[in-house]
Parts: sequence; structure tokens; C-alpha cells
Amino acid sequence: MGRVTERRKVIRIRDGAVSTRPDTLVAEEPLEIRLNGKPLAITMRTPGDDFALAAGFLVSEGVLAEQGDLQNIVYCAGATVDGSNTYNVVDVRTTPGVKIPDITLERNVYTTSSCGLCGKASLDAVRTTARWPISDTPPVRVDPELLASLPDRLRAAQRVFDRTGGLHAAALFGGDGELLDIREDVGRHNAVDKLVGRALQSGALPLSQAILLVSGRASFELAQKAVMAGIPVLAAVSAPSSLAVDLAAETGLTLVGFLRGRSMNVYAGEERIALQAAPAQG
Repeated sequence: MGRVTERRKVIRIRDGAVSTRPDTLVAEEPLEIRLNGKPLAITMRTPGDDFALAAGFLVSEGVLAEQGDLQNIVYCAGATVDGSNTYNVVDVRTTPGVKIPDITLERNVYTTSSCGLCGKASLDAVRTTARWPISDTPPVRVDPELLASLPDRLRAAQRVFDRTGGLHAAALFGGDGELLDIREDVGRHNAVDKLVGRALQSGALPLSQAILLVSGRASFELAQKAVMAGIPVLAAVSAPSSLAVDLAAETGLTLVGFLRGRSMNVYAGEERIALQAAPAQG
């Protein structure tokens, strides 16, 4: 099985001095996801939590919604000509009777480590109907001071990033700021899928009281994954895309961007943020 990190020789130049040394790099390998024996998608990911990644991906595709929908996930032997197991192909088996939505299993979608939407015919195809409308969940109120504390806690928990500097991270926090789970991956969307997949495997969906924090920008696919998992609050340390803001407004998702220090922008769902009224102008 692939490792999370690998070592490579690098020529290091510092203030004109040249030296040769090994460097630690984050591993990146393809993972083929099969659904009931049929190829569905290939994603570039950091090896580890592959079953959770596959399960989370299928939550965002509308295939899985609860623990009982999943029968099992296995690595596929014989994935190479010589019949060896590369641990880069997984097959997800759904429980008999689970209805499979209208996704083309023969499309063999390729998704890069930075895009979870490649291969989609149109944006309409990814506006999947959520099983747990966020607007129907119990109210969540988040203090801006609590949000401001989360990026430092996320960064402190990024163990592999400290060794490589080359990983995205996603974390789930409770409404009281408790760190519930954190995953790292070379791909932003993979890190979120690993979180959601682990929640599905443990029977924790929907994540109706959780805050999702991502270490980069908030793209449309990340907003969609939050909505599909029933997560009411998505925060990012960088910018959201216009389509992410549109989706958040349509679904009731609270979307926070540029979360840096005590500064942040709230793009949608401001009713969940415990805002203080600005002082009246004299």
C-alpha cells in the first residue's frame, strides 16, 4: 500500500550555498472508485482512509446517505496485469435495495486532486438533492470569536503538513469548538470526502451540528459536499467562488471566507453567526 509520504533527493540552494539532501514529499497516487463492480471515478489522492474517501465521495454523489446504505468496501485484487493488488482500486457495494441515482457508471470520470467536478456534463448535474435540507436542521449559533480560533487549531493538528508542507486539510468542529475529526490530503475535496465518509461509516450523518473548516478556498464542490452531509456551517481560510456563494444562499448553508485572525467575511447564512450590532453613528 502506498505511504502518506515519500523521500526524494533535492538540490538545496540557500544564500548561494549548494547542498544535496533528501526531502520529504506528500505521496500522490490514483484511486479508482468502483460502484457495485462498475468503474465510476478516478481521483488523485494521498493514500490512507481510502474506504472513507470512497464513501464520502458517494455521499456527495447522492448514492449513500446513511450507514445502512453501505454493505462493504474492499480493495480489488488483480488490478494489474500480473494480478497483484495495488491498493489503488476500491469497490463499494451498496446494500440490496438501495436506489442508485442517475449517474453514468460507464463514464469513468477522472477527477484531479484539485477538482471534484471534472467529467460533469453541466452544473445542473451536480446540484444533487440533499437528503437533509439544512434549513430543516436545529438552529446553530456560532460566535465569531470561536470561528476565529479554529484555523490555528486546524494548523496545529496537521501532522503530515509539518513534514511536507504540501497537504490540504479539512476538520469538523462541534458548536462548542471541540475538534471532532481532521483529515489531510493532496486534494481539498478528498480531505472533505474522508471526513464525510468516516461520519457515514460511524453512523454520524447528518452532521447537523458541525462546523466544517477547510484550509484553502471554498469552491462549489466543497459547498456541495457540506450540503450533502447536512453540515450547516462551512468556513474557509481563503476566498469562496461565486457559485459556492450562490449554492450556500440557495440551500441555507452558512458560508464564511477569509477566516484569518479575528477577520472574516460572511457570504451567506449570517443568521447562524452571533453578530453584534454596529454602534450607532453620532
